[in-house]
Amino acid sequence: MPVEFMLFGLTLLGVATLHRHTLAVSASGLLSIVLYQWLFTGFKTGAGLQGFISHLNHEWVLLANLLCLLTGFALLARHFEKSQMPEVLPKYLPDDWKGGFMLLVLVFVLSSFLDNIAAALIGGAMAHQLFKGKVHIGYLAGIVAASNAGGAGSVVGDTTTTMMWIAGIAPSQVLHAYVAAIAALCVVGWVAAKQQHAYSPIIKDATATAHIDWKRLMIVACMLLAALGTNFFINLQMPEQADLFPWIGTALWVAILLTTQIRRHDWEILPETFKGSLFLLCLVMCASLMPVEKLPVATWTSTFAMGFVSAFFDNIPLTALAIKQGGYDWGILAYAVGFGGSMLWFGSSAGVAISNMYPEARNTQAWLRQGWHVVVAYIIGFAVILTILGWHPEEPHRQVSSAMTQMQAAT
Repeated sequence: MPVEFMLFGLTLLGVATLHRHTLAVSASGLLSIVLYQWLFTGFKTGAGLQGFISHLNHEWVLLANLLCLLTGFALLARHFEKSQMPEVLPKYLPDDWKGGFMLLVLVFVLSSFLDNIAAALIGGAMAHQLFKGKVHIGYLAGIVAASNAGGAGSVVGDTTTTMMWIAGIAPSQVLHAYVAAIAALCVVGWVAAKQQHAYSPIIKDATATAHIDWKRLMIVACMLLAALGTNFFINLQMPEQADLFPWIGTALWVAILLTTQIRRHDWEILPETFKGSLFLLCLVMCASLMPVEKLPVATWTSTFAMGFVSAFFDNIPLTALAIKQGGYDWGILAYAVGFGGSMLWFGSSAGVAISNMYPEARNTQAWLRQGWHVVVAYIIGFAVILTILGWHPEEPHRQVSSAMTQMQAAT
């Protein structure tokens, strides 16, 4: 096994066990990999300082886009929370177990256009209100699973799919992840809602007195349209320019600045968001340095296994490795690394966020015992998408485009 993979594995192990020191662990891991390649093997782009600088020149657009989107989406999620839409939605839920099921469906839908962390937190807050603070651990696992499932087929719903998007993989190439995600949601939603209803039935208060702030929802729409519209325009009209500048992230932040007069943005959340974003960027940078040509060929079986691996290790670096390697069915991969992290409370950022709101969720044995339905749902969802659609691996769009550009230039 190459030393780089060993160092990367130790970094991920540190992240999985030292939850309060994730930035320090990821930065230390990145430094160790860079030093090893600098001193012994060299970088793919060359040896020494020049090789490292060349590698940064190749990766900086992806990293800058990711940083802008992570910080910008945090502001977007806060606007949605303050719009009071989450306070109004519960009045439309049924009073029996189906109310708990519909809440998980709402989390699923919210995660399709909000970050899955924000969707999980909104779902956790709504559950605390609807069940008077008595939330079953199996239902908490259901909230995390619903948020990860909802983001699996949307390029703005999960960091992993956003990474695929800014790497040049079209939104249509991950959209079919919803075939598996919806099947998994049905399994998780039914079992978790039954668990919660038996533990503590739904109790709805008169939350309908809340008034929706439509201006905040307009800001949310503007930010999403800016990011999605720019990506569509660049890839359609100027594909050769896509790798040269972080167009998507820049467009998102232009929309943020232009909407400052409509409603104040919660700038105070940015320092902590920036810190969390740096942690993810360190892991993505680590993955970019891996010799992926020594990895096993991408198959549906290896993708299925990655779902279980993502339950123990952060799915961000796994996705970065997959993007660099290529040859995956991107929708199936998005489902595997996204939903798979729901099997354990620390397997996804949404799970870690929920555990901060409900500390009892940090009991790993209780999560596995009471949230067993997440594992079953993952297997069923994977089987459903393979049976209906099959395995159709595709190369990353932008890598193919870059190769064609180079060939045209050479001729």
